[in-house]
Amino acid sequence: MKRLLSLWGPVIAYMAAIFYAQSMSNAPPPPGPLTDKHEHFFFYGVLGILALRALTSAQWRRVSAATALGAIVFSSLYGVVNEYHQRFVPGRSYEVVDMIANAIGASVAVALVWAWSIIRRRSETHDAL
Repeated sequence: MKRLLSLWGPVIAYMAAIFYAQSMSNAPPPPGPLTDKHEHFFFYGVLGILALRALTSAQWRRVSAATALGAIVFSSLYGVVNEYHQRFVPGRSYEVVDMIANAIGASVAVALVWAWSIIRRRSETHDAL
């Protein structure tokens, strides 16, 4: 149970933080030239990495196509749920483009971690020879 909490606790806490932020009627605008799409991309990228960490039991060597896809689907579906939730928040809107930004952010972040894990495994294998 303790291990499960250490893996999924950060995911659940982060999801709760996203839910809280998206429940705010008057959310502050992003700084400078950034748009809310940049925020969606970034925050769901972080969620994707946290989900990947949980799915691999925090062992980056265990990143595979299945765990990467699982993390992307998990994060993207949560993005859909949150966008739907925003329909009921005064001053917020339901935007398909936001869901796309969520999915792209999760996909890019997870793909980068997956590529890093492949490079790291190859480096470890090469060093062992």
